[in-house]
Amino acid sequence: MATIQEVAEAFSRHRFSQVYPFLHPEVTWTLVGAAKLEGQDQVVQACETALAGLARTTTQFLRFKTIANADSVAVQAVARYVDTKWQSSFVSSCDLYEFTQGHLTSITSYTAEIDPDTIT
Repeated sequence: MATIQEVAEAFSRHRFSQVYPFLHPEVTWTLVGAAKLEGQDQVVQACETALAGLARTTTQFLRFKTIANADSVAVQAVARYVDTKWQSSFVSSCDLYEFTQGHLTSITSYTAEIDPDTIT
């Protein structure tokens, strides 16, 4: 069985199918400044839509840091995305995960596109 840290890291690395078995039926995903998804179906649909958008994109994680305790995990990442036209974008993100009895109950995601010159 995966640890909550492994589940959170899989989600932040876009390995969503690995996380689906751990989603609580009433999971919420707050995309700060954009949307709030409620329930397993909405979260899975958003993940599948994201995967479709990433299908022709290469992702390289330039930073990936995790902090975990008994029922919460925080993942801070900086990723470089390269599309089929070799255009790059850089995104900084922080995902906060909350678990109850091994089930993922809440995700809060903060994301911002950043200038690559600001990456340290």
